[in-house]
Amino acid sequence: MKVELYNYIRAAQKMNRRQMLKGTAAVGAMAMMPKGAAMADGHGNVRADILKIPGVGMGTPTDSDYQKVGAMCLEGTKANVAEGEFEGVELTFMGLNNQNQHNFIFRGFLRAWEDYTGAKINWIDLAQADYNARLQQSIATGTVDFDIIEMGAPFEGDVLGKGLASEMPDWVKEQIDMDDYVDYLKAPVGTWDGKTYRVSIDGDTHTFAYRKDYFGADSITGQEVPTTWPEVNQITKDLVGKEDPLTGLPAHGYLDPLKGWGGFGFYFLENRAAPYAKHPDDPAWLFDPDTMKPRVNNPAFVQAIQDVMDLIEAGAYPTDQINADPGTTAFQQFLAGTGGMISWWGDVGASARTSDTSVVGDVVGFSINPGSEKVWNTAAGQWDEMPNVAPNNAYIGWGVYVMATVEGDEKKKKAAWSVAAHLGGKDISLWASAYPTGFQPYRNSHFQYEEWEEAGYDRAFVEDYLGSNADSYNHPNAAVEPRIPGIFQYYSVAEDELAKGYAGQYGSAQETADAIAAAWEKITDQIGRASQIALYKASLGL
Repeated sequence: MKVELYNYIRAAQKMNRRQMLKGTAAVGAMAMMPKGAAMADGHGNVRADILKIPGVGMGTPTDSDYQKVGAMCLEGTKANVAEGEFEGVELTFMGLNNQNQHNFIFRGFLRAWEDYTGAKINWIDLAQADYNARLQQSIATGTVDFDIIEMGAPFEGDVLGKGLASEMPDWVKEQIDMDDYVDYLKAPVGTWDGKTYRVSIDGDTHTFAYRKDYFGADSITGQEVPTTWPEVNQITKDLVGKEDPLTGLPAHGYLDPLKGWGGFGFYFLENRAAPYAKHPDDPAWLFDPDTMKPRVNNPAFVQAIQDVMDLIEAGAYPTDQINADPGTTAFQQFLAGTGGMISWWGDVGASARTSDTSVVGDVVGFSINPGSEKVWNTAAGQWDEMPNVAPNNAYIGWGVYVMATVEGDEKKKKAAWSVAAHLGGKDISLWASAYPTGFQPYRNSHFQYEEWEEAGYDRAFVEDYLGSNADSYNHPNAAVEPRIPGIFQYYSVAEDELAKGYAGQYGSAQETADAIAAAWEKITDQIGRASQIALYKASLGL
């Protein structure tokens, strides 16, 4: 163990032994990588320079910062594209506008690209809650009105499986250095029938963020950081009526989003359900692979739903939590000082110390998602009383895909792929991982602690934050979702039924789960059960 990590743990007194071992393993794994490996290809100065824009603690990056970073990372484009080569080309890009990130950052990144190449980009900006409906409408009606899309791997069954995307040229693979991706983002992710379609710009997993002033001997709870969901639930109940040590407002424990988010909110129930549902001896956890029968109403998921209902009944959530979606829980609650625990994507870590709206940067810590003391054994039809951890690798990350609309126009096709290659470049991706962008670390080279320190992060924070991501990506029992058609149809209807259950419209957690399962069965039959079984098995490697 590094001396500085040990001293940090001793001083903070906020980590239990399991977390210390976790941190040690993460540090050991990173130490095996050659020092300075991320800088070995001649991009060291660029990487160091862009990470100083604007610098940690210097406030939220602005459009001017995005433009500077984009211009400084243009060498890959210049190696493959002549100046003015795409003059007269217009491209349409569809993506998100969440938190003034995603598309807004892409605009800045691509300003210098447009100036150099001569191409023009038109933008379709979507709220997260509207994304699935807009994409599905385009697919169903055959009216794909965009050339490039920011899309997650779960939609690959809907898009790649229907032949709607353009295959990646070899020169793009070389420009973006795909070998640098963490293993779980390599093939088959981003591929279909052996062909590659995706430029990764993100690697998604949910990790556990907590307030360090909520835990430890002299803290508001007087307890160590919880490592299981029952501990999380009890602490959340015990905090009712107490005062937040940072804000002086009412203290709250774990923040569950109780409002849907266009299907993306279902991931947050999965955080709770995964350690109960994902048995180490069974690759499946959402459906039965032989029949596509939903497992969402088995005792594991019912336990997760019941836990949320118990906290609602106990009055443990902030006022009006029934109207809080995941964006609210992360950006308007946790980062703003409400609540002591949350499971979220890497945005919380990247924003904690680089966003003007965050007040928790000095007291936030990270670990792998909580586990359970039992796991449902589907084959045996019983609970196995054993500790179980199953981090939720939710969404498998955003990527950039070029649509088949560009086929037949080589100039436009090359321009579209050049956009994707620029946004997914090795250097620009490091900056995007370190600052509030909507994306988190997804390349092996992102885990070079020294680079983050140069940006202004302190070593302990970096090891804690990056370690929680690495441990989740690489966990042998990680819960990874299937890339099957209609996956967000399943998730969206699950959100709808959960909302009814949380509002008391169903009589129990089991009744809520049964309603989700019944809706899932209808979706499977509509899509085609036989084909879904085949694709689901393939996604599980069966």
